[in-house]
Amino acid sequence: MAKRKSSKRGRSRRPASQRAQGEPAGAPESSAGSASGAGVATTERPPRGRSPARTGARAQDPDGRPQAPWHPWPLAELVILVGVVGVMVAVFLENEVKPALLGASILAVALGTFEVTLREHLAGYRSHTVLLALVPVVVLHSAVLLIAGAFTSVPRWVNIPLLAIDIAIFSVLYKVLRLRFLDAQRERRFAR
Repeated sequence: MAKRKSSKRGRSRRPASQRAQGEPAGAPESSAGSASGAGVATTERPPRGRSPARTGARAQDPDGRPQAPWHPWPLAELVILVGVVGVMVAVFLENEVKPALLGASILAVALGTFEVTLREHLAGYRSHTVLLALVPVVVLHSAVLLIAGAFTSVPRWVNIPLLAIDIAIFSVLYKVLRLRFLDAQRERRFAR
């Protein structure tokens, strides 16, 4: 004589709000109190997107964006905001403070933006290879011209050899930064 299975057998007695994420409504309960699961040891799975290996890793936003070391405070965003406000104030000034304030404000926006892009790039979240390879080239080119211009008058033809050096530096930085991003992206996919 075959035994009839009860229609309620194997269903969780816990309310839906207490069930583990991803557990279907009719799935057997994994606790020892279940009649059908007695003697079967099961381990609870962590919620999706979180593996046990990543618990010690730096926290990330729900969308996967890497967080700064100073996470609770939006320092980079505040620096960018201060820079934008400084640029707007400098536009309306008409005195000798204007160039210094404008330069400092543009530098603040550039530093905040550079920090965010570098953090995202090195974490494998989003590639900013061209921007990150271009920044040192522009800084080096500008520094050479400003230093040379402080001591002599720099002819325009000096930009041609500097441009060749800039292209060489940019191509090396581009390759290194691209490889670093691809490695970080692989690590992010493997960690999931």
